[in-house]
Amino acid sequence: MDSITRETLRHEIEAMRTAGARRQELSQHACKRLFFDLGIRPSVTTVRELTQTGSASDIPKDIEAFWTSLRSALRVRINAGAMPESLQERAGELLAALYDEAQKHAHSALNDEKSRIDAVVQATEAQVRDADIRREAIEEAHRRAEARAEAGAAQIAALEAELKALRNQGSEAQSGLREVIVRWEKENEALAERLQQEQASSARLRDRIDELQSELRHNTEHYAQQIKDAVKEAERRVRPMLVELDALRGMAATHQASVREAGQKEFDFIQQLSAARSRADRLESQVRSQSDEIDALVRERDAQRVQSGASAEIGALIASLAAEGRLSAAEIAALGTQLDAHVVAPGACPACAAGEPELQRHEDEYELSCPNCERTSGAVSSKLAAVDGFIRSARVSAS
Repeated sequence: MDSITRETLRHEIEAMRTAGARRQELSQHACKRLFFDLGIRPSVTTVRELTQTGSASDIPKDIEAFWTSLRSALRVRINAGAMPESLQERAGELLAALYDEAQKHAHSALNDEKSRIDAVVQATEAQVRDADIRREAIEEAHRRAEARAEAGAAQIAALEAELKALRNQGSEAQSGLREVIVRWEKENEALAERLQQEQASSARLRDRIDELQSELRHNTEHYAQQIKDAVKEAERRVRPMLVELDALRGMAATHQASVREAGQKEFDFIQQLSAARSRADRLESQVRSQSDEIDALVRERDAQRVQSGASAEIGALIASLAAEGRLSAAEIAALGTQLDAHVVAPGACPACAAGEPELQRHEDEYELSCPNCERTSGAVSSKLAAVDGFIRSARVSAS
């Protein structure tokens, strides 16, 4: 039966149902259309599919009622005609045989239909069991999902609480950071003011040292000149005395009194020479004391420079800026020797990368040079300027 015929039968049965027909009438109409119009033996499945009503026990009853009514109609038609008795008997036998054969065929079809229905029922039961298993699995998965959802909700709540705590800690940290920044700014201002004061004090000390050095040079020159004059004077006095002593010694052989007189004069000359040497020693002692005083002032100046410098962190920062070439020559000249205590010579030559630069000091000048490539910064007034000049010369040669 094709789909068009099936849809037509369904529309007819639906129209009868709308008109108020009962289940038996719908089943009888379906059996008549299947048997007479389509030549299909009515079955429980086909009739149930078309009528969409009735239970598994009602549909077979309706089909049996259809066959009963069909047999009754055939018997009436045969008895109604004027037929001979022998023909009626033969027709009765034929109908009985047809009935038996139809009943056998109906039983066979019924058994087949029962087997098919049993298979369908078993398949349906298997599907129901599979559906129950799937339902239980889905319910278990649903319960696990609910448990995971509850655990996730608890974890989300804990994470939200932790996030809130972290935000509070971040706010507190930012407040503390702002307070630290404000405190550092105040300390920086105080250090800048102190640095200016120390720089002014260092300038005054440098002026005083320059005055003392000038005075020392003047005194040294003066004392040296006095020593030279004393030595010349002693030599000038001793030379004729020695000549006279030689003359007296020549005359000693002939005159003993002259010898004693000459010995006395020699003693006097030696006394005068000893006095001149003592005076020279005193002048040398004065020169040494002045030199020690100058050395003490120089050490005091260096100590003052170290004390007047910035903190170790600021000194290291400025030294690293100079090493990176980020300070100009004017800025380095303005800093002078204030940060020399924090300046460290590079461990390797940036030009040849093999030599270890050496920092040398010549009086008040510094020079940084590489013994391997003989690169030098030249004589400058501070360690910071020496390091900067050395790195700049290496960068110029590399470029």
